[in-house]
Amino acid sequence: MYKLVLRVFKPQTLPQPEFFVPANQLVQPATSVFYAKLEETLQSFAFATEVRRLCAAAYSDNGRGRPGVDPAVYFKMLMVGFFENLGSERGIAERCQDSLSIRCFLGYDLTQNTPDHSTLSVIRSRLGVEVYEQVFVLILGALQAHGLVKGRNVGIDASVIEANASLKGLVNRQTEEVYWEYVRRLASENGVDPKDSDAVRRFDRKRPKKMSNQEWENPNDPDAKIGPTKVGATDMIYKPENTVDLDTGAILRAEVRPGDEADQKDLAAHVLEAQANINEVQALPPDSLTIKSATADKGYHAVPEMADLQAEGIRTVISDPVRNRKLENLSPAETKVVRRAKRSARSKSGKALLRRRGRHIERTFAHILDAGGARRTTLRGLANLNKRFKFAAAIYNLSQLMRELLGIGTPKQWAAGTKGLFWFLCSYFVAGWSRMSGKKCRPAGNRKPSWHPSRQILTSWVQDMATPLWRPRRAFFNYRLISTGC
Repeated sequence: MYKLVLRVFKPQTLPQPEFFVPANQLVQPATSVFYAKLEETLQSFAFATEVRRLCAAAYSDNGRGRPGVDPAVYFKMLMVGFFENLGSERGIAERCQDSLSIRCFLGYDLTQNTPDHSTLSVIRSRLGVEVYEQVFVLILGALQAHGLVKGRNVGIDASVIEANASLKGLVNRQTEEVYWEYVRRLASENGVDPKDSDAVRRFDRKRPKKMSNQEWENPNDPDAKIGPTKVGATDMIYKPENTVDLDTGAILRAEVRPGDEADQKDLAAHVLEAQANINEVQALPPDSLTIKSATADKGYHAVPEMADLQAEGIRTVISDPVRNRKLENLSPAETKVVRRAKRSARSKSGKALLRRRGRHIERTFAHILDAGGARRTTLRGLANLNKRFKFAAAIYNLSQLMRELLGIGTPKQWAAGTKGLFWFLCSYFVAGWSRMSGKKCRPAGNRKPSWHPSRQILTSWVQDMATPLWRPRRAFFNYRLISTGC
């Protein structure tokens, strides 16, 4: 039986190790070309040189000890985490250690060890939030060089990040009791046996309660707040917020806010911060104002904030959450502000901006949070989350730049592009065969051949497959920019 198996196939075993292996004989994965193109894009605006200059103040130059890890390598590893949907630093370090194409992208050969996850943590704590902000502006300047920053119509929205903390670890701020100790004490005061866990849980379900951030906190992550998640459940959360250019889809400002903070808080200040980034990348005076409109959903409807924006000459396209608002209860100035915002939201141009807001801003959250490994964070603390989220927004802008230059912005799109090319060539081959068979093999007379129905089905299938490929190139890429491409 064993000899019969050997005749059918040869079992796969490890070959005898060799002393020397040529580099051109190493297996290259399908995404190796993508990371090579990503490196070319980074070199086009001297990313590594500028990053080393921005991070030089955080490193010692006294010559003692071994040299530190190149900060450009650190930021490249975070790019790998974004493109490979890896949220933890351990996962990023393991992926960089295993992949040949990523080793080449980082500048490491097979004999060198890539940075460990503890090294990533040390570099993250060493660099301040202002460094990540400067790196964000650096990549935004690269988009400006290719005309991807207009700065006229901006949109703002927030989403949810699940914190690395649980509700089970909550502690009462006043009594310092753990949640279930607090519930057992209340159950004992109401005549329920605190040792009966089932009775205590029934008591907890029936009693009127409200988890307040003023009464409870998680000692492992005090910055995390109690709030609803994306699916409606209650958990410890943060709120990421993006300010996006509605004409190009580029992120102009990114920040992580506390989970219990209202969306409309400091709306005018956040829009003006985005204007400051626009002025920096467009080399304009600090007091310049290029933003003409600010678009947001109903959660950002706040009369004082909209009044500050309208005083700066910025049009507020924000729908009123109250259908029949009693304007007589407002002052004349507030009534004027509400009517302007309602008139802008109901106009034809305002509705177009609201549609663009949903398309561009939701796309940023889909890439950064859902496809970039940031929906459930592994970090703790508002400062650490701001560092990671700001650079994730910068990587999203970088992928937008690659889409403009190459038509593809993620490794999955690049790998899928080879399949699309295969179907493109097959479609042309089958279309040519069907045409040749239709002209040369048609029999005399009106009688149709027996294979005529099959040829009609095949021809219609080829037309359905090849029709999108005949569209103009620019329209084809615009269609692809609408989808997430994950």
